[in-house]
Amino acid sequence: MDCRWALDDPDLGRRSYLGGHIPGAAFLDVERDLARPPGPGGRHPLPDAEAFAAAASRAVIGPETFVVAYGSLGGAERLWWLLRHFGHDACAVLDLEAWHGPLTAGEEHVAPARFEPRERAGDTISRDELAARREQLVVVDARLEPRWRGEPNPVDRVPGRIPGALNSPWNRVGDDSSQSRFPAGDLVAYCGSGVTACVVLHGLHLTGREGRLYPGSWSEWEQYPELPVERST
Repeated sequence: MDCRWALDDPDLGRRSYLGGHIPGAAFLDVERDLARPPGPGGRHPLPDAEAFAAAASRAVIGPETFVVAYGSLGGAERLWWLLRHFGHDACAVLDLEAWHGPLTAGEEHVAPARFEPRERAGDTISRDELAARREQLVVVDARLEPRWRGEPNPVDRVPGRIPGALNSPWNRVGDDSSQSRFPAGDLVAYCGSGVTACVVLHGLHLTGREGRLYPGSWSEWEQYPELPVERST
């Protein structure tokens, strides 16, 4: 599964896929297939079970399919997380930079499969629960450090972080030891809109630890002025 995307260029993923992808790979669009349209729930709310099942079926993911996802900016990890959320554990993530095989241009013409979603409970946290229990949780912010500190930037309408959140930048998950220093407890990961937080959750999973996703992430939290905001600047 090719899940490349860019926040500032919604069509980059498909252009990249058509320009060259791992042979046999299908394409899943982060904006259209792995999220609902933006709104009160943030920039990338989770898709509902029916919509995700339709997208997964078009991408030839059936009950016996082992999925290898690759992408950019957390796209592959978002698919990994969604597959597990909807009951499909047979998925791995591939770093595309480690691929030294051939690439194929254009579309792939394959027969669809039938994905049967079995939505899990307990792997997400709502805004209200997080607001009420944040001091009892290990809250991890996957955004890059300047955004975590609360520096003005073109993405966050309200710069800042959830008070007490630790920083584990998504682009350093594979090459630093910050995850091993997370204290024990119920861990929640968030980012700007619930995509790159999945990189942190995938990294934790590989170490044997599980966490929950706050799907709305900062793009939901910042919409509610009554919620607290912390800054380091």
